[in-house]
Amino acid sequence: MIIDAWMQHPDANFIQDPVFDSLRRWRPSVWSKGSHPIEATLTEMDNAGVTCGMLCAWWGPAGPMISNDEVANHCREHPSRFVGIASVDLYRPMEGVRELRKRVKCDGFKGLRIVPWLWGLAPDDRRYYPLFAECCELDIPFCTQVGHAGPLRESEPGRPIPYLDRVALEFPELRILGGHIGVPWLDEMLSLVMKYPNVFIDTSAYKVSRYPKDLIDYMRGSKFHKVLFGSNHPFWPPGECIDGIDKFGLSENAKTLFLSENAKRVFKIG
Repeated sequence: MIIDAWMQHPDANFIQDPVFDSLRRWRPSVWSKGSHPIEATLTEMDNAGVTCGMLCAWWGPAGPMISNDEVANHCREHPSRFVGIASVDLYRPMEGVRELRKRVKCDGFKGLRIVPWLWGLAPDDRRYYPLFAECCELDIPFCTQVGHAGPLRESEPGRPIPYLDRVALEFPELRILGGHIGVPWLDEMLSLVMKYPNVFIDTSAYKVSRYPKDLIDYMRGSKFHKVLFGSNHPFWPPGECIDGIDKFGLSENAKTLFLSENAKRVFKIG
């Protein structure tokens, strides 16, 4: 079983959003598409052997970029293949709390994702805190991006220490998943993973060939590592992101944790 911890199914408006202009040189064949049918996403998953995708909504300062309704519809149409991850308006935390509660209780969503560079607000900003409390009450993880920002926005909000360090300290019940590995602050992210029981990493937006050595060494050396597989589909399709994983010589236990068991633990699925 393979669970992809970070996927999105974008419409044409999302793909063409000017915020992503600086990324278009990396995969022009994807960014130039006017639309991306859900059947194409399912085919990519099948080709990579991905059983289930954690399908995320996006919400930015101007409003929904991929709405929770869109994600809920895909999950209803393909309940064995997708699990929803909500996003909400960080500028209106109480409305965000109500929206998050609705999506978890009514639509079966299993997490909240906020992308800090999109808002220019690190996770220890006061506006996140009501959402963290609700995540604890709902027993769902807070998913975020760590490391440098790919788009031309400031990277500082994605730095793990001191921002996520403070959150993990003040919300010990909160499961935190840092997507995109954390480079150039991987040492900080790994230190949080080893310090706090509820902090995890996912490998989204990275091909296997680009995994940092320190991350591989941690996965090899820790009997119960806390790294999840993620792709960032469709901008990095899962097949390209998982190809070559066997060359690292991970134990069967380490590989199973990476591909499925850690995701089951973080999202409480299966």
